[in-house]
Amino acid sequence: MPVSSGAVSISTISRKNSASDQIPAPGPGIPMPWLQLHLQADRSLATEAEDLLMACGAVSVTLSDNADDPILEPGVGETPLWPRVRITGLFEADADPEAITAEIEATLPGVSMDTCLWETLEDRAWERAWMDEFQPVRCGDRLWICPSWCQPPNPEAVNLRLDPGLAFGSGTHPTTFLCLQWLDRLVLNRKTVVDYGCGSGILGIAALLLGASRVIAVDNDPQALTATRANLERNQLSAERLLTCTPDVFFTVEADVVLANILAGPLLSLAPRLSGTTRPGGMLCLSGITRAQVPTVLAAYPAFDFTPMASQDDWVRLTAVKRAITG
Repeated sequence: MPVSSGAVSISTISRKNSASDQIPAPGPGIPMPWLQLHLQADRSLATEAEDLLMACGAVSVTLSDNADDPILEPGVGETPLWPRVRITGLFEADADPEAITAEIEATLPGVSMDTCLWETLEDRAWERAWMDEFQPVRCGDRLWICPSWCQPPNPEAVNLRLDPGLAFGSGTHPTTFLCLQWLDRLVLNRKTVVDYGCGSGILGIAALLLGASRVIAVDNDPQALTATRANLERNQLSAERLLTCTPDVFFTVEADVVLANILAGPLLSLAPRLSGTTRPGGMLCLSGITRAQVPTVLAAYPAFDFTPMASQDDWVRLTAVKRAITG
């Protein structure tokens, strides 16, 4: 049964030229400027344009969305592209822009040269700049998400150490943030939690730090399960408290709390499984839903009493309690 690992969008895809590993580093104290080329192309030409820039000596090529048309939750192993793609090539300072532009014009006549833009990029501490993009995020009264290179703003708080990586889920997307805010308000002592579509494991690990005794983290992407286990270790939590598994081997449990930050489609198809996994009187949290999808999702979970929805931007979080069996 397929399951996505969190409702997030892909914004860029990057490729590094293996030849760049041989580029000598500049001398101490000598900044090395770069040349950067921007192009726009239809999806059908993007891969060919990427290969051409690499052949022309680009150190790296990045593909990004050029028309605000994000891709939500690609399948495992898929790298889909947007209808219109912005292609950025990074070259050493001694590259020949005129020769590269002429090669593009001759080889890819379908690429509009009106979109061809060269710029000089001054050298900087790129690793530091990337790290500065991720700062601690407060997710309620108790919980903070903190990158490993940052000192927690409140050492006495519940600080979840999490670095951005290949698997989705760093706490900043509205769907994840809404779930973390909800968890922050719960009393989780001695509770069993299921995180279905765990991604980076952020929700399950947050539940453990907030007092849950046991978490079962489920995802169909092996990379997500690897990231979850790594983040568990990063937070110095016992491996005995968190079980990772794929949906095909997920066994039936009656959990006190079930979390599913996925998308509306999987939430509908998984409704029988998620409903059956939640014990009577247990709590369910569904996210990755837009406002327009709320009525359809609510109808798929008739055994639950839902509380008023919470939202951020156009994303919605639904929470509910499963009715006790009577009669």
